Amino acid sequence: MELISPGLIAALMIVAIGVLIVAKGLVIVRQSEVMVIERLGSFNRVLESGINIIVPFIDQPRAITMIRYRKMGDEYHPITSSETRIDRRETVMDFPGQPVVTTDNVTVNINGALYYQVIDPKRAVYEVENMSQAVEVLAKTTLRSVVGKMELDKLFESRAEVNNEIQAAMEEAASKWGVKISRVEVQDIAMPEEVESAMRLQMAAERKRRATVTEAEGEKAAAIAMAQGQRESAILNAQGDKESAILRAQGEQESIKLVLSAIGDSEENKRTVVGYLLGQSYIKALPTMAQEGERVFVPYESSALLGSMGMFREMAGSPEEALTKAGERRGLAGGMLGASAGE
Repeated sequence: MELISPGLIAALMIVAIGVLIVAKGLVIVRQSEVMVIERLGSFNRVLESGINIIVPFIDQPRAITMIRYRKMGDEYHPITSSETRIDRRETVMDFPGQPVVTTDNVTVNINGALYYQVIDPKRAVYEVENMSQAVEVLAKTTLRSVVGKMELDKLFESRAEVNNEIQAAMEEAASKWGVKISRVEVQDIAMPEEVESAMRLQMAAERKRRATVTEAEGEKAAAIAMAQGQRESAILNAQGDKESAILRAQGEQESIKLVLSAIGDSEENKRTVVGYLLGQSYIKALPTMAQEGERVFVPYESSALLGSMGMFREMAGSPEEALTKAGERRGLAGGMLGASAGE
């Protein structure tokens, strides 16, 4: 059995070292990830996604420290890791609740979420010792500063305003670290039990007040509608009475004209018609006077009343009969006057 020659062993070793160098020199970076490369301890370049070649044992990736929270039961536990590949995607940091004192001296526990993205990997590695921890501490201090200027009621009403103010306050400091703050969300606000009970009572009182105001406004609207209806009804009744009186007067006027046209338009006939109308009104008024008053009125001159009734009967006949009877009455009256004169 022949021994392997030293030359072959040396060649195999050279090949193995070459393969190792090539393997160490080829770096594949995945999409949305980058690597910060140092050459002999100083910054050299940033490797983008794809196949990259580095000098083995001379070029080394610089690691970055990341802190992430994992919920175990009811509590969040921080997990620290050192990573050579920097993720440039948007990252969410759900940090645990922080006690914050509002302007009206109420201590609330606020749980928030922070969305950030690494824009400049070089600054994220060299400008700050622990980028994720620095962002977290900055978010907590800014949250305390912003919420500490507000009252509790204003805090519940203006969550969007609080989020925008925290984001604006963090952008300037985070930009120095090559980090972009995408948005900040206040997730939950926990209050002491006594404050929560007081707010519940306040809410119930406010709802009761609104119900009372709504009921009063409804009653007011109903009363206004009823008054308007009564007013319109009174106006319509008055207009009806007015039109009825006008029509009645016009009818009486037309009747008088017809009677006068039938019996003649002399002064005596006019007096006769006027007497007829007055007598008719007088007779119509007698029952009313007897019903409404405590005394019964009897005409003083019963002959005059009988004469009026006779005149009414004559007026009820035809115009020719009325004229004939009127002439007869005038003749009879003349005879009686002549007899009186002879005596």
